[in-house]
Order: sequence, then C-alpha cells, then structure tokens
Amino acid sequence: MTAEEFSGYVREYGDMVYRVALNACKNPADAEDILQTALLKLYREKSPFESPEHVRRWLIRVAVNEAKKLARSAWLRKTLPLEDYAATLEFQAPEESELFLQVMALPAKYRTPLYLYYYEGYPVREVAALCGLKESTVQTRLQRARQALKQALTQMEEES
Repeated sequence: MTAEEFSGYVREYGDMVYRVALNACKNPADAEDILQTALLKLYREKSPFESPEHVRRWLIRVAVNEAKKLARSAWLRKTLPLEDYAATLEFQAPEESELFLQVMALPAKYRTPLYLYYYEGYPVREVAALCGLKESTVQTRLQRARQALKQALTQMEEES
C-alpha cells in the first residue's frame, strides 16, 4: 500500500473507526488507542484489498476485535475511568441526550450491533460478520436492545 492510499483511507474511514471504537468501549482515550491500532494494522497489512468497501469492513472488524481485547484486559478490569465523557457531550435536544445515555447504558453486546445497524447502516448479515456472530444472534440482540430502550424510555417518561 502506498502512502497516498493509506492517507486516503485514514481520511475516508478514520472518523468511522473512531465512532465504532467509542461506541464499543465508551471511553474516548481507549477509542483513540483502538483507532491507532487499527490504522497501524492497516498500514502493515500486506494482503491487497478488493475494494474500498473491503477496507471499510476490515477496519470495522479490527476495531471491534481490539475493543473486545481491551475489555478482556486485566488493566481495564482493575482501573476506573477517570472521566465521564457523556457529561461533556452537547446535544441539540434533551431527548437526544436521554436516548444517548440510555443507549450507552446498554451492555456492549447490545450496543455495538445497535450502532452498526442503525448508525452505520449495515444489514444484519454484515453486522453478524463484523461482530463474529450468527445472524440470528444479531437479530436477537437488536430486538433485546430495542426492548430495553423502549422500557427505559417509557419508565423515564412515566416518572416525569
């Protein structure tokens, strides 16, 4: 891969990889580390890619795998996050803030497929491939995530 190709891929997919990583790990610093690792692996990759979409899918897969690896690490289990990044985000409407907080409160196994399906626009088949899951598992997780969000938002609405 030439330096120009690599730079193009970084410009094209860097933000998307960061968003996937942030969604998976809920920590901006960890998401940046995952982005750097994914881009380093891309730079070192010797195999040719079939298309730009192949590069995009490959980068998402690397980001998801790196987030899983980080979640299993002993370092993460023995430390506490130093910042609550959700408090620093600004939303245009209060509903967006509440929805974001409810989505981020979901377990990662529901949050990541939900993000890839709704935000990145991947069909269930591709979400399954990117996450290393069966299609039926992704469908079940999406359904459970929607149910959990509906229940939480309904409960919040009733309380207010």
